[in-house]
Amino acid sequence: MSPPKLFLYARKSTDEEERQILSIESQVTELREFALKERLVIAQEFTESMSAKVPGRPVFNRMLELAEHEGSVGLLAWHPDRLARNSVDGGRIVYLLDTGKLSALKFPTFWFENTPQGKFMLTIAFGQSKYYVDNLIENIWRGLRQKLRRGEFPGKPPVGYVNEPRLRTIVVDPAKAQLARQMFEAYASGRYNLPQMRALVASWGLVTRSGKPPALASVKRLLMNQFYVGLFRYDGELHEGSHEPLIPRELFERVQEVMARRGKAQTKRKHLFPFAGLLYCGECGCAITAERQKGHHYYRCSKKKGPCGQPYLREEALAAQLRGTVQAASVPDAWAEKMLGKIDEWKRTEAQSSGAAAQPLKEKLAALEAKLDRLLDGHVDGVVSREEYVRRKGKFLLEKSGVSARLAEVERQGNHWLEPLERFIQAAHQAHSVASGENLEALKEWTTRIGSNLRLAGRTVHLSYENPWRLVAARGRSANWWRVRDSNPRPRRCERRALPPELTPQADFRF
Repeated sequence: MSPPKLFLYARKSTDEEERQILSIESQVTELREFALKERLVIAQEFTESMSAKVPGRPVFNRMLELAEHEGSVGLLAWHPDRLARNSVDGGRIVYLLDTGKLSALKFPTFWFENTPQGKFMLTIAFGQSKYYVDNLIENIWRGLRQKLRRGEFPGKPPVGYVNEPRLRTIVVDPAKAQLARQMFEAYASGRYNLPQMRALVASWGLVTRSGKPPALASVKRLLMNQFYVGLFRYDGELHEGSHEPLIPRELFERVQEVMARRGKAQTKRKHLFPFAGLLYCGECGCAITAERQKGHHYYRCSKKKGPCGQPYLREEALAAQLRGTVQAASVPDAWAEKMLGKIDEWKRTEAQSSGAAAQPLKEKLAALEAKLDRLLDGHVDGVVSREEYVRRKGKFLLEKSGVSARLAEVERQGNHWLEPLERFIQAAHQAHSVASGENLEALKEWTTRIGSNLRLAGRTVHLSYENPWRLVAARGRSANWWRVRDSNPRPRRCERRALPPELTPQADFRF
């Protein structure tokens, strides 16, 4: 009697750890040697890299359909769990044995005969395989729940963080953390839309594995990802992370405001006039409108209140005046560095007296933690629904994140008045690059940021500087720039020797 034909089947899972199972290549080699030793005939070989925990393996299904069509064909596999780890596939194999469509099953590591006792043992083997999968899934979910309790994100973190394999935690990526911060700071300035941000981050080196710029949706998700402020969302629920926040809460909120403003529907215009809606006529008070003539943009009074004698002004001339206006309220590189260094000194001094300022924040933080505890108790007791629990928990965690960030800054930097001062110096420094750049939208935004009551009269822009920009503009109009008074002043000749010749001090500036 000739031996039955056998279909060789080798499978390796791709989504679970099975260290005791050989690779596909090793399985095929071992099965061929087993067939040669047992004098079995291999009619065809099937290999597949796919989990068997659910039905739907295409190679496995094609093999069984071919076996049903030919009849009297056996299967050769390393172990029954290579064939099935779910009740549907296991029951299908047993049914094909019952109907004679499968004549035999051969395994190097498992004994089987096509008898009632053999099929009973095969069913037990399939049941053990299914139990292994079910138990593995339960263990995985238990581990995920524990990671969430500890505030650990169970997945791959965004740009700026990396997985630490030894401790299985998430840490700041020293190579890309600064790039992630720059991405938020650049978008918060309002000078870039999403396509421009994509090109900008790509020029910094934040590209995909294939070396291409990231998709617009990916850039948007990064800018909206609360992971950067110490929170993360998993399975629709917001959680408090144990990882180090990469950016301040205030910066993240500014980014969301810019994104919401840019996301509003805009009326399409035939021509784009960057300074439309910025100025009013200095004679009659009407809005300054814009029109295009012979390839150039001109700005003039709309004359909605009647005749007006104010002349038009070409866009290039208007932009030059606005650049001078913003430049007057800006701080150059050398002085920004000096001022920020002085603020760092004050931070170290004020940090020693931060206890009184931190106490109200600690009390508010404790109150929020108590609210979260009561909310969880209500959810466990069935008083609060799942949807209401997730919604209110997210609200409390966002508030707690803001308070925690504020508390950390107070404890680290001392009195909180230094932070607005630092942000103002940084903004004044940024205004310097805006005034010298070509982005007219950013120039318009900064003009409205530093001044009000913008008027156009006699082809000249007039505005009232807002505080504290008024102080900077008053100093900026002078021929020379500021001298920062030191808390321990040195002789004047020493101070002058330390400064570049073009910045010879003429007046004192006090913060």
